[in-house]
Amino acid sequence: MDKNVPLIEIRNLVKHFGSVIALSGVSLTVNRGEVMCLLGDNGAGKSTLIKTLAGVHRPTSGDFLVEGRPVSFSSPRDALDAGIATVYQDLAMIPLMSVTRNFFMGREPVKGVWPFRRVDFERCDEVTREEMHRIGIDVRDPHQAVGTLSGGERQCVAIARAVYFGAKVLILDEPTSALGVAQTSMVLKYIHQVRQKGLGVIFITHNVRHAYAVGDRFTVLNRGKTLGTYSKTEIQIEELQNLMAGGKELQAVSEELGGMV
Repeated sequence: MDKNVPLIEIRNLVKHFGSVIALSGVSLTVNRGEVMCLLGDNGAGKSTLIKTLAGVHRPTSGDFLVEGRPVSFSSPRDALDAGIATVYQDLAMIPLMSVTRNFFMGREPVKGVWPFRRVDFERCDEVTREEMHRIGIDVRDPHQAVGTLSGGERQCVAIARAVYFGAKVLILDEPTSALGVAQTSMVLKYIHQVRQKGLGVIFITHNVRHAYAVGDRFTVLNRGKTLGTYSKTEIQIEELQNLMAGGKELQAVSEELGGMV
C-alpha cells in the first residue's frame, strides 16, 4: 500500500435524517502519522460525521475511501475490521470490572483444545500490565477495578486497547472534555505517541487550545458543512478560535454591546 495514500478520505459526504440535513457536503482526509482535529460548536455535525465514519450511520451520498478503496459500512464491526476504532466519551467501559477485563472485553485469548478451551487470564494480565506500562500508567494489580483509575488513565486505557487490537485510525470523541489539567496533559501526550507509531488520529474537541497543542491539521465544521481545513503553519490559534465561534458575528455583537462580550 502506497504510504502517500490517505488512511481515510471523504468527499462531499451528505447525511439526511428524513427532512433534516445533518451533513451537507463534508470533505476531509486523514494521513498516516497525523492528528486531524475536527472542530465545531454544538450542532455543527461532528457527532453525525464520526458515527458515519464508525459505521453507525450510512451516508446518504458522497465518497468514503479507506486506504484508497471505496467502502460502505453496514455496522461498527465493518469499521473495526477496516481498522477504524472509535473511543467515545463514555469509553464503553464497566467501572466495576477489572482493568484486564475491560482491556480485552470480548477479545480474550484462549488456550487448550476443545472442549477444554478456556480464557488465558495469565496472558491477559501480562499484556495489560505491559501496555499500561508502555504509556506510563503503573497498574500494580491488573485485577483492580477500572473505576479506580483517574479519568485520564481510563481514556488512555481505551486508546491503548484500540491500538493493541490493530487500529489504523483512531477517532477520539472529546477525550479531554471532563479532565483536569494534569489528566489532559497525560491524554495529549499519549495521542502524540500514537501519532508517532504511524496511526491516523481524528481528534474531536470544542477546546481549540487542546487541539492546537497536538494537532497537525484542523477541519472546522459549521451546520453540517466544512468551513475549511488548515495546517498549523497556515492558521494561528486565535484565528482558529474565531473561525470556530463565528468570529465576525461575535465581533459585531461585542461592538454592539460596547465590548461586553
